[in-house]
Amino acid sequence: MGCFRILERMMKNTYDTKDIIFALATPWGSSALAVIRVSGEGCIATLGQTFSRSEALSKSASHTLVHGVLLDVSTKQPIDEVVLAVFRDGRGYTGEESVEITCHGSRAGIESIFGVLKELGMRSAAPGEFTFRAFMRGRMDLTQAEAVMEIVSAQSQLGHSLALGRLEGNLFSLIEEIKQQVLEAMSIVEVQLDYAEDEIVENTNFPFAIVEGAQQRIETLLSTYAIGKLYGEGAKVVLAGATNAGKSTLFNLLLKEDRSIVSEVHGTTRDFIESKTVLEGIPIRLYDTAGLRDSFDAVEQEGIRRTHRLLEEADLILLLLDGTEHDDQSIDLYGELITDPRCIIVWNKTDLTTRKPRTGSFPLSAKRGEGFKALREEMLSRLRHEIQRPDGQDLVIESARQRTELIRAHEALTKVLELAHGDIPLDIIAVEMGESLDALGSLTGEVASADILEKIFSGFCVGK
Repeated sequence: MGCFRILERMMKNTYDTKDIIFALATPWGSSALAVIRVSGEGCIATLGQTFSRSEALSKSASHTLVHGVLLDVSTKQPIDEVVLAVFRDGRGYTGEESVEITCHGSRAGIESIFGVLKELGMRSAAPGEFTFRAFMRGRMDLTQAEAVMEIVSAQSQLGHSLALGRLEGNLFSLIEEIKQQVLEAMSIVEVQLDYAEDEIVENTNFPFAIVEGAQQRIETLLSTYAIGKLYGEGAKVVLAGATNAGKSTLFNLLLKEDRSIVSEVHGTTRDFIESKTVLEGIPIRLYDTAGLRDSFDAVEQEGIRRTHRLLEEADLILLLLDGTEHDDQSIDLYGELITDPRCIIVWNKTDLTTRKPRTGSFPLSAKRGEGFKALREEMLSRLRHEIQRPDGQDLVIESARQRTELIRAHEALTKVLELAHGDIPLDIIAVEMGESLDALGSLTGEVASADILEKIFSGFCVGK
C-alpha cells in the first residue's frame, strides 16, 4: 500500500480522497427514479443534517435502506422523498463510507438535491473518481477497474459478459499465476547468484520449463485481444456503391427498420447516415453513404468526399452493384476498392434482372431479402477472420494498455530464454526477469505511475 499512498499524493490535484464526493449514477433525463451516489468519510452524518429521519440514518446498519425526506439546509422545507442505501466503512463500492440516494428522476429535482449536497460541503465527483477510490483502497485491481468502464460501454450481451468476467477477477487471477511462475524462476536464479555451486543442495539447472510455461500463457492471453476488441469495440461497416444501387434498402434490412430514405431518385442520400446494430454478438456501426458518381453539385461532392473518408476507416465494406445496369466498364468508378480485402461485392436487384451476377459477388435482392442469409454469413466470416466466437465465460483482453504490457512481459521472457541458452551471466538474466515482473505488475496496478492511472480513470463516465 506504500506505492498507493505515494500515488494518492501525486494525484491529489485530480482526486482528493479526503473530500466527500457525489455524482448521478443513472443517466441524465426524465425518469421515474434516479440514483445519486455519495462517498467519503463522514458522509452519513453529513447527510443526516438535511434528512428528516437523521437518528434512524445514524443508527442504520450497513446494507440497509432508510426512507425519509431530504430537506433544504436553510429553510428545512422538503426537497424530495428519498430512500437512502447505507454502506458503512469498508462495505461499499469504494471501500469507504457511502450512501446511494434513490430519488425521483426529474432534472429539476436532481439539481435541487445537488444544491443541497454542495451546501453541506460536498463536491461533484470527477470522472472515474469512485472507481479510483475503490482501486486505492484495494477493493479492486487495475484490470477490474478497467472492466467497470468496459461493462458500462458494452454494446452487446457477449461484450458485457466478457467484461463481467474480468470484473470478477479472472484476468487478475491469471496474471498472478503467471507472476508466481516468473517469481519461482527468479528465486532459482537468485539462489545460484547468492551461493556457490557446491553449497546448493537442490537442482541448479536453469528453469527453462518454468519460463517457457509463463511465456506460453502470455501468448495465449495475447491471442485473445482480437476477440476482445471485436466484441468490445465492434466494427465499422460501410455501404458503398453508385447512386440508386440499393444501399439504403440494404441498410434498412440490416437494421430491421426503415431508418434510411429509399427512393428511385439518384442522389437521394447526400451525406452518410449512421446507426448501430448487433450481428451475432458483434456490435456494428453501420453507415449508409452518398452514391459514388461524377457530380457537379457542391453538396453531393462533399457527401462523396465523406464517403471516401469512411471507406478508409472501415473494417468491412459492402460494395453494391446494380444488377439491372452494371457493366464491366463502370467498375473503373471504384478503382482499387474492388480488390480491397475488406470489400464484399454485392450484386443487388436480382429480383429485377436475369443477368448473371459478377464472378465472386453475392447475389441479393435487398428489397425482398433474398440472398441476405449468405451475405450475412460472409460478413461474419470476414469480421471474425480466424478467431472463434468465444464462450461468454472465456477470458479475453480488450484493453490496448493490457496488450502493450503483456507484449513487454513476453519480450522480456523471450530475452531471458535467449540469454540463458547463450550462457550469459545470471545477473544479466535476472534484470530481464525483473522487467517481465514489472510489466505484469503494471497490468494489475501493483506498479503504475500517476500518469497512467490518471489517463485510465479520466476516461470513465462521471458516477463511476
